[in-house]
Amino acid sequence: MAVPWEEYFRLALQEKLPAKIPEQSVDHFPPVLRLLEKRQELADADRGLRAQKEVFQTRRAALKERWEQLEQKEQEVKGSFVRFDKFLQDTEARRNRALRRAAQERLQADRREAEALRLRAQFEELQRERARLQCRLERLEPCARLLGRVLEQLPEFQEVPELVARFDGLVDMQAALRLTERQRLAELEEARARLQRLRDAGQSELLGQGQQRVQLLERLEAARERTLRWESKWIQIQNTGAEKTLLLGRARIAALNLFQLVCRHKTHPPALDIEDTEGQLEQVKLFILDLSAMLASLGQAKPTPAC
Repeated sequence: MAVPWEEYFRLALQEKLPAKIPEQSVDHFPPVLRLLEKRQELADADRGLRAQKEVFQTRRAALKERWEQLEQKEQEVKGSFVRFDKFLQDTEARRNRALRRAAQERLQADRREAEALRLRAQFEELQRERARLQCRLERLEPCARLLGRVLEQLPEFQEVPELVARFDGLVDMQAALRLTERQRLAELEEARARLQRLRDAGQSELLGQGQQRVQLLERLEAARERTLRWESKWIQIQNTGAEKTLLLGRARIAALNLFQLVCRHKTHPPALDIEDTEGQLEQVKLFILDLSAMLASLGQAKPTPAC
């Protein structure tokens, strides 16, 4: 649990300040030497505090600027993650649509192939029927001479042209079957070529999707590395801020000690808050100026030695 600033400075002040103000001996040094010594100490302390204050202000401004840059970078990284997630969702949606189209096309190709197989089986059956009819015709050819006598015995055929007409019908059927065969074969070849094109396109698309996935994985890994690097820098900045905060606390304790020393030499010390570091430094400055004026007046009032 963090200790409040007031408690921290109170404890530090109790450790730094002596329990009782020691009484200064006035017998060892003349008042002028003591004043010069105090003036020198106060001047050194004032220079040190001013230097520390300038350094602190400079570092504080640099930290503030760095913090703003880090916040801007964090917003940019978050926006990149959002765009990357949207891109992944769009890619997945396109891939699903492509898979559905490929499945539908494969189903259609299977249907066409089944239809082609059925037509081929039908064609083979028709060919067998044709062969059978041809054999039958050849067997009946030697009996052409007997057709006259057969016509007399067969009431459904009145004349020989009727038999010829029947044969012509069979010939026409054969021609139609051949035409149908050629058409079905052409359709079959076209269906096979279309199926092969669809398979090639599906393989190319799958290969492209795999390459794109590898690229996206590489970009994701790079983004993760950048995130870890920025987190490390953020931890370093926090540590530096803690050190600067501790240095600021020490500077405020030093200013409070000087202010307590000044209050010992004043009859009516000013009532300032323990957190008012600038006011304390201002009182120390005024005290130093009063001592400087006192020393200047003592130098002017010193009698000139007789020759």
